[in-house]
Amino acid sequence: MTDMAPARIAAARSALSRGDLGATRRFATLLLADNPKEAEGHFLLGIVEAGAQRIRAAIDHLQQAVALDARGEYRAHLAKFFALVRQDGDAAAVLRDAEKELPADALSRDTMGCVYARLGDHEAALPHFAEAVRIAPDNGAYRYNQAVTLNFLGRTEEAEAALEALIAMAPHDARAHHLLAGLRKQSAQRNHIDRLHDSYVAARAPRDRLLLGYSLAKELEDVGRPDDALAMLCAVNGEHRRALPYAFARDAANFDAIEAAWPLPLAMGEAPAEAPIFVIGMPRTGTTLVDRILSSHPGVESAGELQAMPLAVKKAAGTRSATVLDVETIATAASTDMAQIGSDFLHRAGHHRRQPGLRFTDKFPGNFQYLGFIARALPAARIVCLRRHPMDTVLSNFRNLFAVNSRYYDYSYDLLDIAAYYVRFDRLMTMWRGALGDRLLEVRYEDLVADQEGQTRRILDHCGLPWADECLSFHANSAPVSTPSAAQVRQPIYASSVDRWKRHAAVLEPVQRFFERSGIAID
Repeated sequence: MTDMAPARIAAARSALSRGDLGATRRFATLLLADNPKEAEGHFLLGIVEAGAQRIRAAIDHLQQAVALDARGEYRAHLAKFFALVRQDGDAAAVLRDAEKELPADALSRDTMGCVYARLGDHEAALPHFAEAVRIAPDNGAYRYNQAVTLNFLGRTEEAEAALEALIAMAPHDARAHHLLAGLRKQSAQRNHIDRLHDSYVAARAPRDRLLLGYSLAKELEDVGRPDDALAMLCAVNGEHRRALPYAFARDAANFDAIEAAWPLPLAMGEAPAEAPIFVIGMPRTGTTLVDRILSSHPGVESAGELQAMPLAVKKAAGTRSATVLDVETIATAASTDMAQIGSDFLHRAGHHRRQPGLRFTDKFPGNFQYLGFIARALPAARIVCLRRHPMDTVLSNFRNLFAVNSRYYDYSYDLLDIAAYYVRFDRLMTMWRGALGDRLLEVRYEDLVADQEGQTRRILDHCGLPWADECLSFHANSAPVSTPSAAQVRQPIYASSVDRWKRHAAVLEPVQRFFERSGIAID
């Protein structure tokens, strides 16, 4: 280290803390000009590159920093960057090394927690979030991450306490209010409606208004005011939808490309023999429920809601488009080796598994768009598709706030957009039904609610699994749940969501007319 190095490191760290990436780059570059083996210089340049969305360049610098000085802070950020480019195995390996010499700063501990969470290991994430909060108790983001993980792990009371502490610090934190509203069913005696209303009225940022509006609608529904709840959803979704550069034609083009690509070629080499179970369907139709039923079987584990198949197809296509699924990617991947896609899927899924000796489920609902690739790439895979009454499917998608930044869910903020999406989903499933035969089992959510044991036996038989009583007690399954259904699947099956649409028939009348014109039966 040269005599100037300590001062330049201090200046670079100060600039980084202010968000001045230009100054950070200048000081880091000077550090490396004086000493190319200065680990801090490589680390700081890596952070700057990541800030400019040049993640591969960031990884190069962080790898050099770790090679020169394997401190926990450097490893934590390297793991994060590997996760960002979906190199989950590399991210997991770096985390294992970081555990040997844990970083002392709150940001690095929070970063480690975030990477563990992204890998689906919420048990491992929690201690890091807790330590970040201990070191920096005034940081709201760290407290929020801790609360999210507590919720995923079913530790609802602790999550509630963590969120109330956060809201006490930041009364209008929209993310905290939204998570808190969803932790449990509210009651007339115990709810946050007045507080949510005040925060919603005060909110100006569009994202805050969206989150708070959904929170308020959820609690209004809970306390028996369904009309007020839907009116709020119509208002906030309409506001958000008007700001979105979305037209259904974008999704329609993807559906067209999927249909045009079938039949896909057979695998060039020997396809993998593994038999994963794919649980698919429109979102909010019971996919998490079936995943919990299956993963309660002693011979099955849930790998969660994976992006492994979409990413395997994207990698096979080699397209550089910003979206994972698009017309070019579908068409290009259709001429690649299906066996390689299957192997890549299994490799990616492996990083999210805890018991490799068991069968596993992938419950990403959107895999219905990839069934052609699944059929060719994994010939032994079994597929369970959830179907729900089309009107309830539209309403449930409209009532749920999905990942706001994901373009995949842009259809979900308008009732007729959702209806159009459902029509194409239904048409595509008709094609898959004819193409895949007995590899595909369709299960009506309403039938599962009415006859849990009978439908569970049907699902297990389809998957080649023997009967297990544990599947009827899925709500006792202690495994983490990281989907919007986390609270629901921790209680026995209930029927209150069946025919919910009838309470709002007047508002949904345009959807009903659209379905009638499109040949979708609603009786």
